[in-house]
Amino acid sequence: MASASAETASSSSQIATAAASPTTERRGIPAAQFVEDVQTFLSQLDLDVNSALAFLQERLQQYKLVEMKLLAQQRDLQAKIPDIEKCLDIVATLQAKKEEGEALTADFEVSEGIFSRARIEDTDSVCLWLGANVMLEYSCDEATVLLQKNLENAKASLEVLIADLQFLRDQVTITQVTVARVYNWDVHQRRIRQAAAAAANES
Repeated sequence: MASASAETASSSSQIATAAASPTTERRGIPAAQFVEDVQTFLSQLDLDVNSALAFLQERLQQYKLVEMKLLAQQRDLQAKIPDIEKCLDIVATLQAKKEEGEALTADFEVSEGIFSRARIEDTDSVCLWLGANVMLEYSCDEATVLLQKNLENAKASLEVLIADLQFLRDQVTITQVTVARVYNWDVHQRRIRQAAAAAANES
């Protein structure tokens, strides 16, 4: 008997959009705006420096939450793919043994830490776990087709997740740079005002 988890579509969680947010995104993840001119950026958001920094920090936290969810989905898929591949190997072994007219001896777990030995002869079908405590019986050929499709879908979903994570990390970097730019701009503006005030007092 072979077991496998049916492929479930992966989806990335969306980050809540805010006023003046960028127009481009990837699968619900808004792209961070690269700030060339801090003054223009603040005017577009209609925020002062402190409010803008708070907005950017909140966006960073949103990105981090999405990253955690995507990483969890990535771990699930990375665990699922070897399981599906193992099931494909088992079905292939059963088919090969049948063609050779040989029985397959296998140890299976009855309960935790307790195993029993079984002799499988001339089997034409396997049972696959489809999730939610559902198991269905398939012919070996049908099981191979289903498992192969699930494997392809899982690998494709993993590739999309990896691309999502790379995009997300780029947005985190851009936002962190923007935080630094806004902070440094504010420090520079304060120094200019202080210098102007000192010059006015001297005159």
